[in-house]
Amino acid sequence: MKLGYFTMPVHPLHRNWAQTLKEDREAVILADRLGFYDAFMGEHLTDRAENITNSMMFNASLIAETKTIKLATGTTNLSHIHPVIVAQQAAMFDHMSEGRFIFGVSPGALTSDAEAIGILEQDRNKIFAEAIDVILAIWERDPPYDIDFPNNRFKVSTSRTQALEIGVGYLGKPYQTPRPEIVGTVVAPFSPGVVLMGKRDFHPLSANFLLTQHLRSHWENYCKGKAEAGVEPNVADWRVARTICVADDDKTAERYARSGASSPYQFYWSQMYTKMKRGKRLYVFKSRKDQPDDEVTLDYVLDNCLIHGSVNKVVDDLLALREEIGDFGEIVYAGMDWADPKLAKRSMQLMAEQVMPRVNAAIGKSAAA
Repeated sequence: MKLGYFTMPVHPLHRNWAQTLKEDREAVILADRLGFYDAFMGEHLTDRAENITNSMMFNASLIAETKTIKLATGTTNLSHIHPVIVAQQAAMFDHMSEGRFIFGVSPGALTSDAEAIGILEQDRNKIFAEAIDVILAIWERDPPYDIDFPNNRFKVSTSRTQALEIGVGYLGKPYQTPRPEIVGTVVAPFSPGVVLMGKRDFHPLSANFLLTQHLRSHWENYCKGKAEAGVEPNVADWRVARTICVADDDKTAERYARSGASSPYQFYWSQMYTKMKRGKRLYVFKSRKDQPDDEVTLDYVLDNCLIHGSVNKVVDDLLALREEIGDFGEIVYAGMDWADPKLAKRSMQLMAEQVMPRVNAAIGKSAAA
């Protein structure tokens, strides 16, 4: 099982923007040094807490500072930018990083982003579907371009102005052949969109918001899509994100993860709980469809969505997770604000150097048995 990193990120509103950008960069650099396989960075335009406005630009600043880690958009919000621009920026990033790029995509869920750029009333899922079709067509074709799918708002051509003999009219292709890995973050239980991901060979990343009991539904739907495409599914393609705090002892982990207003984990989940409630999406946290909203409290969410403790406890919890949902390819560690940089770094270090070797050793023994 590989180890990945995903951060939105989510910072307290009073914190200095320049400082949090430095810390977010430092976290990815540390992940690279600790041997994390990949790092996903989220993006929003209008959220003071989730304050990375362009994940690709952020990741570009890390290419020279890292060595092996794959740098992933988490996600590029395809309803926000014309697909020609996204296709060319992503292709260039792939070349700049010499293939250390994962293309994480989504429609863009934040309504204030949509309002700010004038698309609040539009179907952003439809824009997303149209945009990804165009991006893939650009990467698959050579000029002269005539990309004109039925009922797709994006039409792409350079035929009227091209001068191919001097290089004018070309759209660049990625460094990786035929394209970078495409990953979609999945939030809803039983999401039907995962079926389409399986059909198109996009890979699912199950969000850390979901209760454990719903995670298996993502893999089952992904397998349905693979079956429709006539392709055997591979568990290595399934990423599962969890909010994890590892400390040298259980008491320290309990204090840092559940200590009230001073805990970055409690702040993170307070933000997520409030935003989901405001957006009428508390169903994400529910154990059953008819569960009353008043049962879904912040403490309930923390009890169900946070893994914390010493190395021994976290190893046991991760093995129990795998026992419950089945095999998966990558555990994705959710990054938090660095309220205490020493404890934040120590958690990542323990996760990489002690938790994962023991988890993988246990998986190996189980497979051998």
